[in-house]
Amino acid sequence: MASVAAIASTDESVPKIPNLTLAQHRFVLATGPVQAHEAAKEALLAGIAADAMLPFYNLLAAQFNWTPNTKLIADLTKANEAELKLLDEKIIDAETNLGITDVSDALISRASYLAKIGEKDKAVAAYKLAYEKTGPLGTRIDLVFSQIRIGFFFNDLDLIDRNIEKARGLINEGGDWDRRNRLKVYEGIHKMSSRDFKGAADLLLDTLATFTSTELMEYKDFVKYVVLTAAFTLKRPDFKSRVINAPEILEVIGNIPHLDTYANSLYKCEYSQFFTSLAAIEQDIKFDRLLNAHYHYYVREMRIQAYTQLLDSYRSLTIESMANAFGVSEEFIDTDLSKFISAGRLNAVIDKVAGIVETNRPDAKNAQYQAAIKQGDLLLTRIQKLSRVISV
Repeated sequence: MASVAAIASTDESVPKIPNLTLAQHRFVLATGPVQAHEAAKEALLAGIAADAMLPFYNLLAAQFNWTPNTKLIADLTKANEAELKLLDEKIIDAETNLGITDVSDALISRASYLAKIGEKDKAVAAYKLAYEKTGPLGTRIDLVFSQIRIGFFFNDLDLIDRNIEKARGLINEGGDWDRRNRLKVYEGIHKMSSRDFKGAADLLLDTLATFTSTELMEYKDFVKYVVLTAAFTLKRPDFKSRVINAPEILEVIGNIPHLDTYANSLYKCEYSQFFTSLAAIEQDIKFDRLLNAHYHYYVREMRIQAYTQLLDSYRSLTIESMANAFGVSEEFIDTDLSKFISAGRLNAVIDKVAGIVETNRPDAKNAQYQAAIKQGDLLLTRIQKLSRVISV
């Protein structure tokens, strides 16, 4: 029997265990629009039946107050018990009659099955046991990746953090190129879901041409996250060279609703189109389990970015012309700009009598001077505190 490590090295794809698509369906059923609930529930039940996911079914039944399906529960119980019995027998046989590699493979198979059916705690414990019995570095890294995916499936941030750190340490010991690349994707997605959009963009852009982590998501979903994080963080010339003109993105961006218009309208300063596409993007990320917690923040910051991009080109603009540029009412522009100006997010002032917006960008040298004064004040304060301690 071929070892799991051997299989992994000859097969480019990693099994989708657990199936993260089901985590998105669960999120939609919990927080998505009512009209999407029926489809999400059907998809969940289909996935549960296909992989005999009794523990996951029980979890969802409790969460959504489903009436227990006794026949389904009986069928899933029978399937789980039969498969676990077979896997336990293989472990005993390997420990009794075979070598350490076979024992490792048997333990990994059992852990993978527990992860597949949604038995979170037992799966994590089983992967840890398999890790202790596994020698090859590459296989141990794969076991850590498996636990990260369980963290993604159940939104267990602590499990993700601990295992990303562990994977980083193992890869530094001598992980191959593919696993280094895979870690960047895992870490980039985790950073994005934790609102570190800059860190996410750096990692995801590095893996754009070499993405193989389809166990996490399809390539078009990966491209969506690359574009969204890059638009948030990159300067305009870099956004053009690394995103707008990237052949990997051009190949699929047209198949992702609103994303092509979103990216190009921002770069080309077509602000009315940008606002329209941003509104559509907002509805998409609002029901995305990885970005839902940050969609208000993301949309607000992208509005500020668009306003800044326009205002940087002029000393003053009429409120009317800005409203026309963004395709909104003058009242909206007045209210939105006032909010961001008062919060110190836009370097501008509104002259309501004249109906204009005047920019007041700080002079670079003056800004450096003010920063030096501020740092000097801090240094003097610390010296005074230190002198009082010494004198005592």
